[in-house]
Amino acid sequence: MNFEINPLRFRQFIGICIGLILGLLLVVVFGQKSNEKYVSIGPMNVGHEEFSCNTCHADATGNLWQQLQSNLQYSIGLRENSVEFGTIDVKTKKCLVCHDRDNDRHPTHRFLEPKFRDAVKKINTANCNTCHSEHNAKRLTLKKVDYCMHCHEDLSVKNDPLDISHTDLIKNKEWSTCLQCHDFHGNHEYKVPTKLKDTITYKTLRAYFDGGKDPFSPKKKFIALSEKEWIKKYIDNK
Repeated sequence: MNFEINPLRFRQFIGICIGLILGLLLVVVFGQKSNEKYVSIGPMNVGHEEFSCNTCHADATGNLWQQLQSNLQYSIGLRENSVEFGTIDVKTKKCLVCHDRDNDRHPTHRFLEPKFRDAVKKINTANCNTCHSEHNAKRLTLKKVDYCMHCHEDLSVKNDPLDISHTDLIKNKEWSTCLQCHDFHGNHEYKVPTKLKDTITYKTLRAYFDGGKDPFSPKKKFIALSEKEWIKKYIDNK
């Protein structure tokens, strides 16, 4: 019997083969640690420049094929939940390996308390990524710094040392002035000013959040771990 090859089908077959080969090559090439910068969604945040991807991004459960199968099943309704693909999302628990501080003024676990439930609905301060979303080359990625209002609307300071009282600042909704005096996490060693004119200007503060010079103080109560220290702590706790 004489079978004729459909040229359209043949070209389709060749195209599929080329696509599979190229796809495999891309996975192999970009899967190398030396090429991490090419697959990153953006530059590392200030202080994280020397960290490698796998410091924060652990491999997801299963191989890529199993992950694809599971997510395909989820998309057509054969699974109740999707699975993480490639790597596990970075969550607060991973951040605290390096940044867990006993003296933190606003530790993330405090916001899990019932009294903060309404505030967390407005801004999820129990999650580090809410304020410090990675791969933006910044310290703080929020556009506005008025989030203190969600917990401190009823603040009352006895023997208020500030020349313009906290009561008046709150009444006038001057919430951006909070961080001009106070370090949110309380990790800097510095003297809090008593006159509003001596506080850090909003422009300077914004530059600091965007990656500029630290205007609070060069001295810190707690120094975050380096990548080598993080690896040692991670291995010791396994």
